[in-house]
Amino acid sequence: MTNPPEEVRADGHVVLKSARGRWILAATVLGSGLALLDSTVVNVALPFLGRELEADMAGLQWTVNAYTLTLAGLILLGGSLGDRYGRRNVFLVGVVWFAVASALCGLSPNIEFLIAARALQGVGGALLTPGSLALIQASFVRHDRPRAVGVWSGLGGVASAVGPLLGGWLVETAGWRWAFLINLPFAVVIVVLTLRHVPESRDEQAAGRFDVLGAVLAALALAGLTYGLIQQGAPVPLLVGAALAAAFVVTQVRRSPEALVPVEIFRDRVFTAVNVVTLIMYAAMGVVFFLLVVQLQVVSGFSPIAAGMAMLPTTILMLLLSARAGELARRVGPRLLMTIGILVAGVGFLLMSTIGDGSSYALHVIPAVSVFGLGLSAAVAPLTATVLATADERHAGTASGVNNAVARTGSLLAVAAVPPLVGLVGDAFQNPAVFGAGYRTAMLVSAGMMAVAALITFVTIRTNVLAGGDDD
Repeated sequence: MTNPPEEVRADGHVVLKSARGRWILAATVLGSGLALLDSTVVNVALPFLGRELEADMAGLQWTVNAYTLTLAGLILLGGSLGDRYGRRNVFLVGVVWFAVASALCGLSPNIEFLIAARALQGVGGALLTPGSLALIQASFVRHDRPRAVGVWSGLGGVASAVGPLLGGWLVETAGWRWAFLINLPFAVVIVVLTLRHVPESRDEQAAGRFDVLGAVLAALALAGLTYGLIQQGAPVPLLVGAALAAAFVVTQVRRSPEALVPVEIFRDRVFTAVNVVTLIMYAAMGVVFFLLVVQLQVVSGFSPIAAGMAMLPTTILMLLLSARAGELARRVGPRLLMTIGILVAGVGFLLMSTIGDGSSYALHVIPAVSVFGLGLSAAVAPLTATVLATADERHAGTASGVNNAVARTGSLLAVAAVPPLVGLVGDAFQNPAVFGAGYRTAMLVSAGMMAVAALITFVTIRTNVLAGGDDD
């Protein structure tokens, strides 16, 4: 008779294949998936809420970006709070906050109220998102972490891809408000799982005051830049945003090691490089996720459910391949896998540029999103594992927060900048010819960004960055 696998090692770390390990993974995946699901569910509802709330193209951009703005601006503080006061505690606060803000979004009487409620949602996301990944890094034994991150990435990608399908079904059957109200039952499940199964962890060396000034400067800098870009290059907000961004960098250097972003974590060249790759890669993906489901409805004539089905191939591929990509990256290194994956995802964007009037799901949508899904499956888990492997374990929350902030910042600025640059302004989402032309150009821009990200990856990422000691 064989003994069951040991769940908890002497150092307190948990084995992934144990029952407790699976529950921890389930809770953290559902938590991060809640934020990812919401961001993509909302996209498919944009044409409907835009018409009902009488919003223009800028209103739709702000519906997406108000959430991303507070998420990106405060996620660093969320990671630091978790390191200090307990990652599980802050994670739970974030889930509850997110649920309350979701209820406010679903009750919005006008576009201004919705935008404000979306900003509140982003605050909740900033608390729960870095905690989910930091809990994985702090809870599991070292050699299980890349595979755990792979599962987290794969199922998180599933949440992103299922979002449009769920959103389409909700819009057609219950109305766009349920794209937000659906978050409430998910939040209840996450809270119960976390309280029962997830261990607490924190940085025992954390001390000193919180960098509130840094958090304020980061949020205001992003707000200024975003407003200036959405308003077609308004010079004063852009200049103010750039000045505040510079002030943020200066304060981080001067306040280290008590800064919001500890300067020492950037001493590792690979950590810095992989965050640059993250910025560019997620900028490209932010544009695609914002525009694709609208293009399918406005130009190609798809129903909301049919438009939501567009990402199903990506869902399946992420579910099947991401964990394997994380494990493969541990054995052979992340450099080549990330490079090829990012390039393949860029080819998917090129194929998406051909989707237009008269396009069919079988001939145009499936090939494009399948190629994108293959690339994304190969790239995301190795990228995430590399970020965590190049930071000290005690900075797990901060490193996770930095990388998430970089990803959201890339998406935020690209969604603000690219649509106006390609002519998507005013009532463009109600004009198929104008929207289609701008969409095609935006897909080409996104593919170009992925090529740049792949080049940086190949030049800067070490092959052996995930090599480390074994916990066996």
